[in-house]
Amino acid sequence: MKVNNVNGNPLKNNPSLIFIIGFIGVVFIGTTLLNFPFSSLNGRSIGFTDALFTATSAVCVTGLTVVTTATQWTIIGKIIILCLIQIGGLGVMTLSTLIAFFLGKKISLKTRLLIKEERNTYELQGVVRVTKNVLIYTFIVEFIGAILFSFVFCKEYGFIKGIWFSIFHSISSFCNAGFDIVGNTSFMKYVTNPLINFTTIILIVVGGLGFFVFIEIIKVRKFKKFSLHSKIVLIMTGILLLSGTILIMVLEYNNANTIGNLGFFGKLQASLFQSVATRTAGYSTIDISGLKDSTSVIMCILMFIGGSSGSTAGGVKVTTIAVAILAMHSTIYGKKHIDIFQKRISNSVIMKAIAVIGIAFGVVTVVSIILSITQHIPAMSYVDVLFESVSAFGTVGLTRNVTPYLNFIGKILISGTMFIGRLGPLTIALAVASRQNRFVGNIGYPEGKIIIG
Repeated sequence: MKVNNVNGNPLKNNPSLIFIIGFIGVVFIGTTLLNFPFSSLNGRSIGFTDALFTATSAVCVTGLTVVTTATQWTIIGKIIILCLIQIGGLGVMTLSTLIAFFLGKKISLKTRLLIKEERNTYELQGVVRVTKNVLIYTFIVEFIGAILFSFVFCKEYGFIKGIWFSIFHSISSFCNAGFDIVGNTSFMKYVTNPLINFTTIILIVVGGLGFFVFIEIIKVRKFKKFSLHSKIVLIMTGILLLSGTILIMVLEYNNANTIGNLGFFGKLQASLFQSVATRTAGYSTIDISGLKDSTSVIMCILMFIGGSSGSTAGGVKVTTIAVAILAMHSTIYGKKHIDIFQKRISNSVIMKAIAVIGIAFGVVTVVSIILSITQHIPAMSYVDVLFESVSAFGTVGLTRNVTPYLNFIGKILISGTMFIGRLGPLTIALAVASRQNRFVGNIGYPEGKIIIG
């Protein structure tokens, strides 16, 4: 009698593991290339640790840097970083599919399964067609963003350099990476420039909404006909952007270190920009180290939540938080089920949301505690450390002047946190879904009573 091997090849039976290995491979290649002397302006190797940190930050579309991107890297180094950002934003399998298209190769079932995992979709049917549309949509949006940026950058830096700056920042903004090559102060000198501000905001929001939501907005147009996912994403995004803008503006209104010296419209513009960028992009038009602690905590919450599933954004995702809030609401009002927009949310989705939030909270807590013990940075408070940890996990890229002073342990720890933040919650949710049926048996146990609260 033939006995099937249940476990089999772990790579064959676990697409999520292949997904992780793919990202590790890209990080390793990026680290190797950035470590070569030709990548640094001084003609010397930057060192493995700093190269690893930069490559991880780029692939995980985070934006945290231990060196100034504008002054450390040659044009080759910057192109390498930009390629890593694009790969990290689109996904390894999506880029592999693009290469297969150009080579005329057929997309195998295994590759389709991997794309499904990477894009976080429920359906396998049409996944290649969706991938093609994602690529087209991405390049069109980035092209438009580069054109808008060019009106400012070409005027300031000249045509050739201006075009390069426009392309770099358009891709970085859309992929929610937050890398910039204008200097060591991010976009602070453009704090009152409407074209830079609103172009960046639109690119970040579009990238953070995700392809499926954006396509529904274009094709379906009517909110009532949107899918439940798109409705929740749009509502939560609107609430978070509005509340973030108001809270930042109110808390920092008279703070001379941030927006205190700006006029009313300047304060509003800077607050809106930071509310958007804090969700996952990492650009800043104000001095983040000058924020009040209360504002930093608000930003930690925004960074922890992040953007939408299936997008270039990080965090635990707005849909995860929405499900958790709806679950609390149903519990308080004694409802047996979660119903919204005449749709019922399954218990499996609720359990996944709780698992993702719990694991994310645990990672941030552990990382912040270890950082507070191992890092000896002058005037560093626990708020600074917590901010750094959440920023890394949420793949945001903002820092309260902690990243440049990290020691070896801190760099490795933050690199790992960025990687977990980019792949962890999604991979964990998929792993739970794939293993779910293995634990369904015919034996039922009696209920046990546990006192909660």
